[in-house]
Amino acid sequence: MPGQCDRPIKVTILGAGSTFTLRLANDIMNIPGNQGGRIALVDVDRKRLRQMKELVERVAAERGADRWTVQASTERTRVLRGTDYIISCIEVSGVECVRFDNDIPAKYGVDQCIGDTIGPGGLFKGLRTIPVWLEILRDIEEHCPRALVLNYTNPMNMMCLASYRSSSMPVLGLCHSVQGTSQLLARWADVPYEELEWECAGINHLAWFTKLEHRGKDLYPRLKQRWARDVAGRIPGQEKEARDRDLVRKDMALHFGAFITESSGHLSEYLPYYRKRDDLLKRYTRPRYDGESSFYANNWPQWRASADQNRAEMLKKKETPLHDRSFEYASWIIEAREKNSPWRIHGNVYNRAGNGGRLISNLPDDGCVEVACLVDRNGVAPTRFGALPPQMAAICNSNMSMFDLGAQAAIEKSVEKAIHALMLDPLCATVCSPEEIKRMTLELFEAEADFLPGFE
Repeated sequence: MPGQCDRPIKVTILGAGSTFTLRLANDIMNIPGNQGGRIALVDVDRKRLRQMKELVERVAAERGADRWTVQASTERTRVLRGTDYIISCIEVSGVECVRFDNDIPAKYGVDQCIGDTIGPGGLFKGLRTIPVWLEILRDIEEHCPRALVLNYTNPMNMMCLASYRSSSMPVLGLCHSVQGTSQLLARWADVPYEELEWECAGINHLAWFTKLEHRGKDLYPRLKQRWARDVAGRIPGQEKEARDRDLVRKDMALHFGAFITESSGHLSEYLPYYRKRDDLLKRYTRPRYDGESSFYANNWPQWRASADQNRAEMLKKKETPLHDRSFEYASWIIEAREKNSPWRIHGNVYNRAGNGGRLISNLPDDGCVEVACLVDRNGVAPTRFGALPPQMAAICNSNMSMFDLGAQAAIEKSVEKAIHALMLDPLCATVCSPEEIKRMTLELFEAEADFLPGFE
């Protein structure tokens, strides 16, 4: 987007110890024609905050020290005033609770790969995070009520839904699964990405590519022929390693009609089909993000420690961690608003579009959906998608029922609503009775009691 930004801006990043922070700060400083401004970093972990401040300052020095300043604080209210854009990457008690989130459900037969969006892991992450999130939004309302709030924290749907029900702030949920998957599909179809024609809508991590074309030709027939061979295991020897992956997404596309945005490991948790028996896990899941059991719980604490160590080594070696501008949406949204240059992104927004309409007509109006949005000086304008094919809408609805109760459980700090949320969870309902789900939920509350103040 050519042109100059009109003014310096202030961006406050909450949860600045996140792996997103350096990338997002670099992206913002890479906006062509930017007038600089201030990046404020907030984190309750003083060591991680100190590391990130020094790294972001190095990037600022390379991008133009006369334009950008960096400040840091463990107290968000000290830096919120004057903020134009809030970026939230917060994490609440994840390291302390990740084993509870994974291991207690596993005793009841609930096998999770990631556990941060839906299911027991997603719900309890939401119950820990949403009360803190709503406190943050109240502070934003007081100190910078004109700011645009960009949320990157999972569970995305419940986080956004709770904000729509509890706050006056405009909150836009951002993920990279739409742009990442669209690029993946272009590579698989062997067409230039800029020539790919596509439409995508649904909910976060469960949005459907309902259109996939190149120069007016539908790409699905050719791709589905290949995916059918992949799922059946009939893969040529030299291609086996590359194509014996993402089998859940491929299988869902074959049976439901369109490819879905999130990895097979995530996706398998949102459905009742793939994680309920050992033979199905063996057939459809593969290592790491392709569905490995307990993958996140077994690795995330180590990833976090490694990230801290890598930052310490960068600081010691005086490396400047510069990158090209990424496809994360935050900087492109900022550029579109500051230059009044319309830009199309996919964001998580309230389905109730006003005037009695819905963005996705066959999903609940009191829900959060992921659709194309246009961004310009006036802000973020979600576009109406219309109706999803009914089988796709039904899958989204199955998740949204759980999110509805999960978000409300966090808002009200209600144990009863949390139990009911997991009774509606697709994976839990597939492998457990209601009585077992209640016992599992109460066991999780007991184990995580210190991290869930106020729940009765």
